[in-house]
Amino acid sequence: MSTIRLTTVAVNHSQPSDPRYPALLQLLRTSDVIWNASRRFFERWDLSPAQFNLMNLLFESEAGLTQSDLGRELLTHRSNITGLVDRLESRGWVTRREEAGDRRAWRVVLTPAGRRIIEEILPSYDRTATLLWEGVSTRRAMETAAVLKEVADNAERGIERLEQEAA
Repeated sequence: MSTIRLTTVAVNHSQPSDPRYPALLQLLRTSDVIWNASRRFFERWDLSPAQFNLMNLLFESEAGLTQSDLGRELLTHRSNITGLVDRLESRGWVTRREEAGDRRAWRVVLTPAGRRIIEEILPSYDRTATLLWEGVSTRRAMETAAVLKEVADNAERGIERLEQEAA
């Protein structure tokens, strides 16, 4: 899976005059810090954050999910899902099953070994995730989530607009 690196160092001559610009920089810095901490957290299980996210989705779905469903849930391209599933399957943590009624589709399910590793990880993961919000009230966390959703929606609309203008 490719990783996009965003620079968050402000260059004085190109800084927009919008007073919200420092918030954007902080958002990018925070995202980078959380991603790197996440990578370090999962190292002890030799997992990537993306592999954990895929397994965690499957943990919540007894019947498993199709690779297309996984791609939608993880917001990634199907070819990336194939690679993630290949690596997890080689470790015996997931398996593919034919999807009834669609010979082109595969349903991915956790194996018992995959379920055990997720059960091992989740208590520590939950404690660590809680630490991220230390000192932040539930109300502020919910407000932050709402603002971040607005920013994400704006980013999607903005890039679509730029692509249309360029066409």
